[in-house]
Amino acid sequence: MDIGTILGIVLAFGLIVGSIFMGGNFGAFIDIPSILIVVGGTVSVTFVMFPMGMVLGAIKVMLKAFFGSSPDPKALIKNIVDLANLARKESVVALEKANVDDPFLKKGVLLVADGTEEGLVRSVLETEIAFMKQRHATGQAIFKSMGDMSPAFGMIGTLIGLVQMLQTLDDPSSIGPAMAVALLTTFYGAVLANVVFIPISKKLEQRSAEEVLFMEIAVEGIISILNGENPRITQDKLEAFLAPALREGSTS
Repeated sequence: MDIGTILGIVLAFGLIVGSIFMGGNFGAFIDIPSILIVVGGTVSVTFVMFPMGMVLGAIKVMLKAFFGSSPDPKALIKNIVDLANLARKESVVALEKANVDDPFLKKGVLLVADGTEEGLVRSVLETEIAFMKQRHATGQAIFKSMGDMSPAFGMIGTLIGLVQMLQTLDDPSSIGPAMAVALLTTFYGAVLANVVFIPISKKLEQRSAEEVLFMEIAVEGIISILNGENPRITQDKLEAFLAPALREGSTS
């Protein structure tokens, strides 16, 4: 569970709601037609922009922002170094029986154990990374588009409200309440975009970058094992992907 994501969204909504309560009438910020315009319109246009299956699957993608965990590159490097030691002491064939939990790393290890050429091993693994990035980009694009569309529908709702307000200018007492309702859709659109959709898109982008880094480390480690490099050299090479503070024995 990503406590930071959950805490950030809860805190943002809490500050907004708290400021409304301090200002007085919370009920004045509730308007069902405005909610329908912003939420319904954003979702509807998203179905136009993306295939239905992808939009429905966006809920599952969104959960990764809240409940996904970052991969541990240090644990991966340790695992690769252990595999390198095994291959050096016995042979690459012994890797077939090695206990490897990560599916991507296991695929690469089995390719090495089967005697696959370096070029083909790298091609297979990099192809998988490329298609994973493409899948992740689609999920990010859905939420980014929703972040773009919700303020637009907020403005559409405001324009509808203004037109309705202008039709009642002969009653000055109705202008204030009508203007307030008209502005609510802009408010809803801005809140959804900047508290929910855009932050989730950015978090998914970060999650994808972390996973790509994890897989790139795995590729280089697998190639090092295939080439029979010294495990210590392999470790030093893979730790170059990490920030200095994360490297073994680092004091910085």
